[in-house]
Amino acid sequence: MHQVRPAAVAGAFYPANGQVLAENIKTLLNTAASGIGKKTIKNTEPSPPKAIVVPHAGYIYSGQTAAAAYARLAAWHNKIKRVILLGPVHRVPVRGLALPAADTFATPLGEVKLDKAAITLLAGMKQVVVSSQAHAQEHSLEVQLPFLQTVLDDFTLVPLAVGDATPAEVAEVLEVLWGGPETIIVVSSDLSHYLPYAMAEAVDQSTVQSILNMKGSLTHQQACGGTPVNGLISAAKKHHLHPVLLDLCNSGDTAGDKTRVVGYASFMFTEETSDA
Repeated sequence: MHQVRPAAVAGAFYPANGQVLAENIKTLLNTAASGIGKKTIKNTEPSPPKAIVVPHAGYIYSGQTAAAAYARLAAWHNKIKRVILLGPVHRVPVRGLALPAADTFATPLGEVKLDKAAITLLAGMKQVVVSSQAHAQEHSLEVQLPFLQTVLDDFTLVPLAVGDATPAEVAEVLEVLWGGPETIIVVSSDLSHYLPYAMAEAVDQSTVQSILNMKGSLTHQQACGGTPVNGLISAAKKHHLHPVLLDLCNSGDTAGDKTRVVGYASFMFTEETSDA
């Protein structure tokens, strides 16, 4: 029986109307693309980014920062065929990395098929579990899907809700799924939470430097997706990837209230030094 994981945060984190959502994302991507050099857009780099790190707040807060990364994928819309998507659990505790039981994930833009062949590769890994509950209300993965549906053509998905896991356990899963240029890793993470504006800026700048210096020791105070980010950094070191900061801001920049802000950044990891 075909199992669909329905959209849980449409109408809250992003528009529930498909046409409105499509226009919203198109505007965000066009704004981001206007700030990217023509060299990148015209696909003169040898391969797409191997990984991106993107925030997962409501689009009015972090959508533009996420778009700064997704706009980089547009040139390879027909080359990227598989997305390994990792995000932290916010509602249901999990030991390890949780797969859903679903066959597809639905958004107002349609359904995304899960990559059953890739998921089979994870069978027997002690840190990988199946938990429909962990995915049912989780927004960190869902909010990435409309962007992916917009910038890519046909692709399959391996969605992993990351709970209590070590960087080595995350990196081991990424290694199994690594693939070639047809596979991209997307890690969903915000930065600091609910600090005053100036303090958040200082903390987030330090976190950004840790990521750029490939120091995979982020705490959950620095980044709510610190566990999958740390795992990505571990794998990226092994594969000699190069991180580039694409955008950095916080909710005080996008929503106005600077008394308690949430930080957002987007990065790409490439197989060689790239001008951002």
